[in-house]
Amino acid sequence: MDNGPSRRMVLQVLGAGAVGGLAGCTDALDAGDDETDADDETDTRLNQFSEQREFDADIPETVALEPIVDGLEMPTAIAFVPDSDVRYIVTRPGLIHVHDDKGLAEEPLLDYRGRVELGGERGMLGIALHPEFGDTRRLFVRYSGALGEDMPEEYSHTFVLSEFEVGEDLRTVDPNTERVVLEIPQPHENHNAGDITFGPDGYLYVTSGDGGAAKDLAPDHPSDWYEENEGGNGQDTSEFLLGGILRLDVDDVDDEQGYGIPSDNPLVGEEAHHDEYYAWGMRNPWRFSFDGDDLYVGDVGQAQWEWVNLVEKGGNYGWNVKEGSHCFDASDRYNTPETCPDETPEDVRGGETLIDPVIEYPNNRNQYIDTDEFETGIAVMGGYVYRGSAIPALDGLYVFGDMAVDGRLFVAVPDTDGTDVPWPMAPLSLSAEASETFGELIGFGRDEEGELYVLGDGGVYRLTPTS
Repeated sequence: MDNGPSRRMVLQVLGAGAVGGLAGCTDALDAGDDETDADDETDTRLNQFSEQREFDADIPETVALEPIVDGLEMPTAIAFVPDSDVRYIVTRPGLIHVHDDKGLAEEPLLDYRGRVELGGERGMLGIALHPEFGDTRRLFVRYSGALGEDMPEEYSHTFVLSEFEVGEDLRTVDPNTERVVLEIPQPHENHNAGDITFGPDGYLYVTSGDGGAAKDLAPDHPSDWYEENEGGNGQDTSEFLLGGILRLDVDDVDDEQGYGIPSDNPLVGEEAHHDEYYAWGMRNPWRFSFDGDDLYVGDVGQAQWEWVNLVEKGGNYGWNVKEGSHCFDASDRYNTPETCPDETPEDVRGGETLIDPVIEYPNNRNQYIDTDEFETGIAVMGGYVYRGSAIPALDGLYVFGDMAVDGRLFVAVPDTDGTDVPWPMAPLSLSAEASETFGELIGFGRDEEGELYVLGDGGVYRLTPTS
């Protein structure tokens, strides 16, 4: 570890201004809102790691980042057109670029800069191709739109999920083909999540943050069952479609809304609950991915912890009763209560376990962890299980990262039967060149061959072996 002010601490300050708090940990709405700071008398043992397991996978000493395209204004997501060399790259201001073996096309696939709301964590945030894209050319996009006329005027914007039809040339989209699938009023600029993807079951999975501000406690957040922390959307499945993963059927569309509900969604038939939910209890699930049937979700923490969940249908992942696996105090985010519930009361969805993450690490604002002893960060960026051939040593390992890169990504050894958590994790060091030039991570992508791509610093990079 370096001495003095670390590069990751510098990046925390720079990143906050550069991205407007994209992932929710460096946003101004999160800063300075605590009634108290850390209390020196707090039992520091309450805020230590859960028991860690030894990382014994043989990983490369370093990996490289091969530039694919640069000069972009904050790339947030990427989609790979099947059976072609075409990639669609989403940028936060509202452009979807076309990239192929000839480079970046002069004309974008879609220019929605006049429709996308910016500021805070708003923008164009997600993209997904229909599983039968080759035949249907159906494209789905998640963006922040203007506040609707029938929405509370004090709200920030509208969560918009829309479908478009791509032209036969795969390089154009007629904006007039837009069909709005889902709209959700968003009270604040932050905690928008925004990632979307199709699961192996053919349904569209949609991330939804807790609605913003901080601690899930804003005046417009509902009360929930946990009285010690008033609020919020993470534990409520009745008021708003916030704080979890939604699962939608975009093929069998209901006449009264832009999507259908899979019949086996966990809350179907439960009175006064939203049928769209697949899982809940999340804060800001910024990036997620499937590996086969396994769903990995990186959930950005409040001030002390960052974590990754292995999500199951109907799972409750604890926020804001917990921050990761640790009890959370909404009145003082630097205090860790000695006890908190491990399950909901019987009258809350029949009683359910609060599921701990499979991976967690300290946020570098954690005042009880020696950040020179542990890998830390400012906001987790969920990644993918590596299934490529370029770096055989990573096969089957989960590669992810933090917005403040500090010369490394992370890698973890999955144990998807759920018997041993947290999973062993370790830094995946970047080459000297990449460490010098790459400082801010926004997300990942995985192509049809299982190779991984890294988005950030205004470009897209392929993960490659160090030569």
